[in-house]
Amino acid sequence: MAHTFDDLVNLERLAEEAHARYTAPGVDDLDAARRAWVEAAAAVQAAITEHAAAEGKSRYETEMAVKKAVRHPEAGAS
Repeated sequence: MAHTFDDLVNLERLAEEAHARYTAPGVDDLDAARRAWVEAAAAVQAAITEHAAAEGKSRYETEMAVKKAVRHPEAGAS
């Protein structure tokens, strides 16, 4: 499945949300929260790799652009 850049940003947001749930105080099922985070992180990494290859771009640069779009969305609005 081909992923758009917006898809990658959404996947990264989901991974960050899963990480936040895992590290939140008072998690009921720590193992399940960790598995959800690891699965979400693996999904975004696979999608970034696929997208970069399909676009003929650097995987590293693609990942950094995704992380920047998630962590600093105001920077992309210029």
